[in-house]
Amino acid sequence: MKTLKEVKCGETVKVAKLKGEGAVKRRIMDMGITKGTDVYLRKVAPLGDPIEVTVRGYELSLRKADAEMIEVE
Repeated sequence: MKTLKEVKCGETVKVAKLKGEGAVKRRIMDMGITKGTDVYLRKVAPLGDPIEVTVRGYELSLRKADAEMIEVE
């Protein structure tokens, strides 16, 4: 299974599973990234961190460390 960190710019993927525990996982879920949600990767910063995604109609910036905890299909 690949993670959101490995997705190419311009791709739309569906969230399959959230890794991580406790407060980190809760924070990701509070941002609207839950199982079954479509995520579109809009941009990647010049040095690769952060990445900008569109989730549920709004733009969101994520660190690579957080993107690594989101498994997609």
